[in-house]
Amino acid sequence: MKYTSSPSIIMRIRDLGESDLLVTFFTPDRGQLKGVAKAARKSRKRFANCLETFSLVDLEYGIRKDGGLCFIRSGRLLDGFPGLRGDFNTLSKASFMIELTEVLFPSEVADRAMFDHLSHSLGRLASGGESDQALLFFEARALALGGYAIRTEKCCICGRNYTHTGTAVFKREKGGIACLRCQQKSTETPSLTPESVSVLEHMQHGAIAEPGCVWEGATEEIRSVIDLHREYRLERKLKTLKYLL
Repeated sequence: MKYTSSPSIIMRIRDLGESDLLVTFFTPDRGQLKGVAKAARKSRKRFANCLETFSLVDLEYGIRKDGGLCFIRSGRLLDGFPGLRGDFNTLSKASFMIELTEVLFPSEVADRAMFDHLSHSLGRLASGGESDQALLFFEARALALGGYAIRTEKCCICGRNYTHTGTAVFKREKGGIACLRCQQKSTETPSLTPESVSVLEHMQHGAIAEPGCVWEGATEEIRSVIDLHREYRLERKLKTLKYLL
């Protein structure tokens, strides 16, 4: 078995037998992997404080040729993001980030940009501040990286270019915006001001410098759109949603 080491984000931990752990982790080069950390609950030397959910660690692991579980030999903590465990609300948001990543990037679907985005977003959330905007920014960018970007360049019905000068509405069936000539605003087709469309575009491209600098009205409009878009495209409700405040 050939071993490699890689920065990894711990996604899930489960007890396996008396002393082993089953670890789900996300890497930049191989995506989501599962492996067994033998005697991890007894060995303080090989896994010192690193096998905790959300932690960024340097894992040494071997890939089996038959595609079975990896063998995790050792780990070194890079950042435990302790601020994520300070209160239930922050913990729930971090759990949502992990679950959405699992759904968008299943086993061995690698995306370095998504790894960097998740790592940066967990760090941003752990540092405090505008956690609702941090979560919205994470989700908009993650959906785009996963192939579900909301199309904003033109009306999804008539094809007329959107010039950022008038209100648009979101059509979840099309995954894009429409002009008011083609579609009226409703609970199923929420509106977006030109500013909100611009903010959404920046979020999807990862170009928002810091959450907290976005107008609150834009945040509310984009949240309504993202909620409709996520549920329609993923065809499910994420389990962690019920814990978000």
